[in-house]
Amino acid sequence: MAELALSVLVCNIEGRILLYNDSARQLLETGRGGAPAAGMAAIGLGRSVFGAIERGLILHALEQIQQQLRDSGDGAARPVSGFVATLAQGQIVRAHMAPVFDSAHALNGFVLTLEDITRNVEADSRRDALLQSLTQDARATLANIRTAVEAIQAYPEMSAAKRTQLTGIIDDESQRLVHQIGRAVDQRGAGMDSHQELEEMRGADLLALLLRRIGSPSLSVATSDTVDATLWLKVDSYALTQALAYLAQRLATEASVTELHFGLYRAGRLAYLDLTWRGTPLTADTLRVWENAPLPINAAGAALSLSALIARQGGEAVCSAGESPDVARYRLMLPVSEPGSALDIPPAQEGRPEFYDFDLFHRPGQSAEIDQCQLSKLNYTVFDTETTGLDPAAGDEIISIGALRIVNGRLLQRESFDQLIQPRGALSAGSIAIHGITHAMLNGQPPIETVLPQFHRFAADTVLVAHNAAFDMKFLQMLEARTGTAFTQPVLDTLLLSQVIHPHQAEHTLEAIAGRLGVAIIGRHTALGDAIVTGEVFLKMTPLLAEIGICTLKEARDAAQQTHYARIRY
Repeated sequence: MAELALSVLVCNIEGRILLYNDSARQLLETGRGGAPAAGMAAIGLGRSVFGAIERGLILHALEQIQQQLRDSGDGAARPVSGFVATLAQGQIVRAHMAPVFDSAHALNGFVLTLEDITRNVEADSRRDALLQSLTQDARATLANIRTAVEAIQAYPEMSAAKRTQLTGIIDDESQRLVHQIGRAVDQRGAGMDSHQELEEMRGADLLALLLRRIGSPSLSVATSDTVDATLWLKVDSYALTQALAYLAQRLATEASVTELHFGLYRAGRLAYLDLTWRGTPLTADTLRVWENAPLPINAAGAALSLSALIARQGGEAVCSAGESPDVARYRLMLPVSEPGSALDIPPAQEGRPEFYDFDLFHRPGQSAEIDQCQLSKLNYTVFDTETTGLDPAAGDEIISIGALRIVNGRLLQRESFDQLIQPRGALSAGSIAIHGITHAMLNGQPPIETVLPQFHRFAADTVLVAHNAAFDMKFLQMLEARTGTAFTQPVLDTLLLSQVIHPHQAEHTLEAIAGRLGVAIIGRHTALGDAIVTGEVFLKMTPLLAEIGICTLKEARDAAQQTHYARIRY
């Protein structure tokens, strides 16, 4: 799944994401053009898919599948459903849903595959607009021509000057019509992108296919000097190759052609694919017969003609003399396609990959009984902040938030949140000395009003974990009115839990706890670096808490509240 270019999500029946690949993350977490999508809820293990795709669309697709299951008998085709959704960043995706069943054949999850069809929809809109514009312009032009013709017919005795004036109108309007049709042909290439049976490929690769397919001892083939290696086409390469091979065969057997040259170059929004040979051009009658002859080339054996196959590519063909009198040319005009941007998939990190090895379709949901959940069964967001100073009541502000998620006892370092924030006030020299964040680093960064709602969505449906959490939570609480964001989920503090586990130790700094538990400290005093250390510390703590009978969230919170540090207020 990780290697697929297709975007794939696997969810349980409640819409929780259980598996996803990088293609899905890239599609759902970036805006158009590959830029990060501001305000988008990040996808991740255990998150709700409804944060990325409208809930009603998914529920409707599930209802369709359930209806198919009720209507179908044993041995029926596997039920599937689909829908088209618009993402928050404006992209349009086509989704296909397939069910997942448990051992009793009851529906308990689904697989979503997603395809970005934004370009196709835009191409359809451009094509419709072009057709409407051409129709309106042509109607007005033809009306002017018709009016002038009727005037000439109705008044044969009109003066020579008047007749010249009317014939001039006919000439001008006909030239305008020619220009309009030419403009439409030139722009039509963009409108063919929506043909779903076609694939994008480099023109040079198509020529290479043709050379391999057509070349034979009796017919040599080569490329000419006019080949644009940068051109991309959207074609049915198999059908087009077979059709042109058929044309080459008839040229060889019926026109005695022994050598063919292929050329390819751009002409506006069209690509000209030229077949040239020494000899005379095909007559119109011969060309018509060849182009309309049936070609049984597809798997089903259906007969299509050369002209029909060319039309399916959105192309047109014409046979004429070449650059010199003894050279003939068969020109195929095809729409040019602009290649899509490659997926920006980061290189694999060193070390063992992260696995998601618990029962995929049976996870405890977020409910009123969360306090009774086992610590090992909960999802967490471990976070840390860097600030301009130590006193939020005096106006100090958050300038960095770093966070990671813990799912099934694993710290998912690829599901992270790391954002600098431009404050309204100044940084103190003392804070710069601690975290190393300067004014220059914060210039141009988003304000807290933008970042905090994004972090709120990142941490949704999880328990918050921080070291000395009261400090960070005080900053967050003081921003509630300003940002409209309130963090109401449970909070666990590794500072307090350390005192629960080791009540006789004097030091409970993050460095001291990490040293006792054998956690290496890397990136200290950066928000994300501290969050990583805190997460690793917390994972070391959970089995130690279980050894002293603290297994649930409520038990951990109650024990933490009894410690000395819990009485500290900020």
